Amino acid sequence: MTDLPPATDGGFARWLAQRAGDLLLKLREEMGYSDPDALRKAGDRLSHELLVAQLERWRPADAVLSEEGADNSARLAADRVWIVDPLDGTREFGEEGRADWAVHVALYASHRLAAGAVALPAQHCVLGTDSPPPFPPMPGVQGEPIRLAASRTRPPALLTALAEKLPIELVPMGSAGAKIAAVIDGAVDAYVHAGGQYEWDSAAPVAVAVATGLHASRIDGTTLEYNQPDPRLPDLVVCRKALAPQLLAAINS
Repeated sequence: MTDLPPATDGGFARWLAQRAGDLLLKLREEMGYSDPDALRKAGDRLSHELLVAQLERWRPADAVLSEEGADNSARLAADRVWIVDPLDGTREFGEEGRADWAVHVALYASHRLAAGAVALPAQHCVLGTDSPPPFPPMPGVQGEPIRLAASRTRPPALLTALAEKLPIELVPMGSAGAKIAAVIDGAVDAYVHAGGQYEWDSAAPVAVAVATGLHASRIDGTTLEYNQPDPRLPDLVVCRKALAPQLLAAINS
């Protein structure tokens, strides 16, 4: 990979996510899995340091909001803010054979998500707004359950209640980035989350999902807002636009 990043923000987001993902794959090889906690801590720290260093080098005038960094209120007045999650799915990263973890790089500018990329390093895949993925294929058989990506360790109670209103099938997987990527590529129909998240958990994958043509909102249907004073963004829905009215109505009933 060239050391010179693309000039466009979308290309730069992809380049940056790819570099952090490559670092994390190499770290897994070097450290192994005998001490998963040490591996996870090293992954969070080293990926964060790489992202921040490259942003300081190539986008020095921009602000940064990272899961692993100290929050800086100056970002609220900044024209451009990079919202990054150096390692989304830290639990899965520390487990041998798991590929459902990610790196998130998003740019919030002009009061919107202007660019974003999600690297899925163990899947050898990077999804980005610079070249949005095609719209996911429609389900092949009418009447089949709605496939919902769900946390494999702590699915929110909302999904249990939702199953009483709609025919759904829960598909367990790790990071938020991996779940939204699964909606983007058609492996599942939707991702519904109400268990508490932060802006860095969804900014980059939501940017890609919207660029693909998917619906993304809060579970009450309102707009997802980023670069807020409190970075908590506790719930969201990502799905095909045609499915959104039915899903949102069931959630809010």
